[in-house]
Amino acid sequence: MSVFISYIFLGLSLAAPIGPINAAQLDRGIKSGFFYAWIIGLGSVAADIVYMCAVYLGMVHFIEIPFVKAFLWLFGFFVLVYTGIESVLSAVNLQADDRGNANSYIKTFFTGFFMAISNPLTILFWLGIYGSILAKTSATLATDQLMLYSFAIILGLLIWDFAMAAVASSFRRLLTPQLLRTISVISGLSLIGFGAYFGLQAFHLLF
Repeated sequence: MSVFISYIFLGLSLAAPIGPINAAQLDRGIKSGFFYAWIIGLGSVAADIVYMCAVYLGMVHFIEIPFVKAFLWLFGFFVLVYTGIESVLSAVNLQADDRGNANSYIKTFFTGFFMAISNPLTILFWLGIYGSILAKTSATLATDQLMLYSFAIILGLLIWDFAMAAVASSFRRLLTPQLLRTISVISGLSLIGFGAYFGLQAFHLLF
């Protein structure tokens, strides 16, 4: 049981560092409430599961190809910059009592999914951390135990997703309209900043 809990904490530690998904969850929770922030996190977790499966199936070498890496950096650049600009522009008309239902749950889910699936830092993590865990545990543990510990990592990611959505929606209720707009603009600018970093990495790889 202690080993299972340690893998849950590993999942929490993976999700905790401030990055595009956390910024997007904060922005979406402030604008539209708990469920939108939670669903954007679920999209991110779905992308994480895709990468876990890719590493498990041995697709590491394909993702390591320079052209594929460059494509992923560029894709991440466009997704993050677009989402960030959309966030900044919509913050201008943000009101404390707005529910922000313009985006469907499905669109919100895929926003989180594409932001995570196009994040090369996420890819590098799954290749590095999960890949090493896979190499270590597969040699000593049965497949069912490996699946159990992988589930523990996913559970940690889901717990963090829920916590972030709760915090973001709480901010929505507590803050004034001006502060809501300010935080939303900062969140959008941070997404644009992450996107610019991704674009720079793509440029270095290509040129």
